[in-house]
Amino acid sequence: MDEVRPSSQSRCCPTLGRRQLLGLSTAAVASTLLVPGRAMAGPLTAEQREKLSPDQILELMKKGNERFARGERKNRDYLREQRTSATAGQHPAAVLVSCIDSRAPAEVIMDLGLGDVFNGRVAGNIVNEDIAGSIEFATKVAGAKVVLVMGHTACGAIKGAIDGAQLGNLTGLLAKIRPAVEATTYTGERSSKDAKFVDAVARKNVELTMAKLREMSPVLQELITAKKVRIAGAMYDLATAKIDFFG
Repeated sequence: MDEVRPSSQSRCCPTLGRRQLLGLSTAAVASTLLVPGRAMAGPLTAEQREKLSPDQILELMKKGNERFARGERKNRDYLREQRTSATAGQHPAAVLVSCIDSRAPAEVIMDLGLGDVFNGRVAGNIVNEDIAGSIEFATKVAGAKVVLVMGHTACGAIKGAIDGAQLGNLTGLLAKIRPAVEATTYTGERSSKDAKFVDAVARKNVELTMAKLREMSPVLQELITAKKVRIAGAMYDLATAKIDFFG
């Protein structure tokens, strides 16, 4: 993609006084943080992240997905980001639980860079004690402010759970998705051949995963109650490249 050049208007904007600069909202400042191509910027610093609220972080991820869905992802210097994060440490703004599906890499579809988020990927975006512990580290220890559970359309793990598929260790994983199959209200054909049913189960699975995280992690629940962390859900549409955020 060609580099986006600033317009003459942006080059010639008037100089702001000190009071005007101080009066800029946090949201306006935050809008430059997770945006790819930001001038002379690398991975988030602790100071930059502290200026962001959980809601602002979610909004920046939404905007990133909107750019991706429009085909407007901007160029990044990933090598520079890697070198910066290697020396300055990491201060991710969010931690994600997403599926291993090769078509839904969260950092790409939300137009994020190195060091912006933690991402735990597992088939069917389910949680267990290991994943919950990783999220506790990401939030309580490392300071991430958003926990995002993201499913996607046409999910193979969801189809396998609907069909009761059995295959080695996968059998136990799919059993963790079965409660979502049973809990999904649907008037059509309740089979893996019905795409709408599959997607309805995938969304319900995200909702149940969010609830399970709150239930199994007093550490996370304490952070949520204190409004230091927000837990949210999302569904990525493979056909449209758009993410529906909720919760």
